[in-house]
Amino acid sequence: MKLTPTQMAWRAAQDIADGAYVNLGIGLPEMVARFQPPGRQAIFHTENGILGFGEAPPDGEEDWDLINAGKKAVTIRPGTAFFNHADSFAMVRGGHLDVAILGAYQVAENGDLANWSTGPKGVPAVGGAMDLVHGAKRVAVITDHVTKDGSPKLLERCTLPLTGIGCVTRIYTSHAVIDVVAGHFVLREKLPALSLEHLQAMTGARLHTDDGVVDLAAPEI
Repeated sequence: MKLTPTQMAWRAAQDIADGAYVNLGIGLPEMVARFQPPGRQAIFHTENGILGFGEAPPDGEEDWDLINAGKKAVTIRPGTAFFNHADSFAMVRGGHLDVAILGAYQVAENGDLANWSTGPKGVPAVGGAMDLVHGAKRVAVITDHVTKDGSPKLLERCTLPLTGIGCVTRIYTSHAVIDVVAGHFVLREKLPALSLEHLQAMTGARLHTDDGVVDLAAPEI
């Protein structure tokens, strides 16, 4: 009773406007680029210095001089631009990105984000995330609703080191779509087979339902 990673990525992609400048975090968020709705074309940015790159190449056709920040092979499209690292971060810090979609370890009901760790299995640096969460006009998170041991990832307060304070506006989870509004989680969509009570039990902070809740549906992909 949960969305697959590809279904989560599909759902997040539906909210990206045509022509938006978008940065996708390493891992699950990178998959969002595969599911742009018909008639829309986002302009994807990566911190290592590419703007307007295309989808991943077929297996065996990779050019490993063309990679994104997650070291995944990409393709170039007409109009793709290349620039140095400093210029890339100037775009981020200058407020030129419309959307950043990132992964998360924890999200607090006030929009605080924790998505890095110095633990034994964590990437030992925050990378560009701290710049992205304060430079992008909108910050969304895509994540499983709970950890592998079933603990909530959506909490009243984060317990891990923060990436950004009050920066997240929307969360796409394996079970629901949730907005952060005025310091609260507001449930917008949930899986139809999942009761509100069950979803609340999986969440570490109160879920508000201000404007009603619609079914969360995704194609079989």
